[in-house]
Amino acid sequence: MASGSSWTAKQNNLFENALAIYDKDTPDRWHNVAMAVGGKTMEEVKIHYQNLVEDLKQIESRLVALPPYEEAGGSKGSNLMDEEQRMSNLRLE
Repeated sequence: MASGSSWTAKQNNLFENALAIYDKDTPDRWHNVAMAVGGKTMEEVKIHYQNLVEDLKQIESRLVALPPYEEAGGSKGSNLMDEEQRMSNLRLE
């Protein structure tokens, strides 16, 4: 997500929280989001949002591969074994 300015992790977090508070029907949405983030203009938050939407579209259309996340306390392969065990436990006898 490359907008014209750099965004810190804190600003991204504030941005995401502001989007949850100020939905598309909120009057002056972008002004409110910019104020909540701090240090960004309305135009910068609009561009950041447009980039986020484009990123999500690419992920959902599988144009961007997701990284192989590890399960907490396990390995990448443990998820399949856990699923097989769960299915085995669900079988009726």
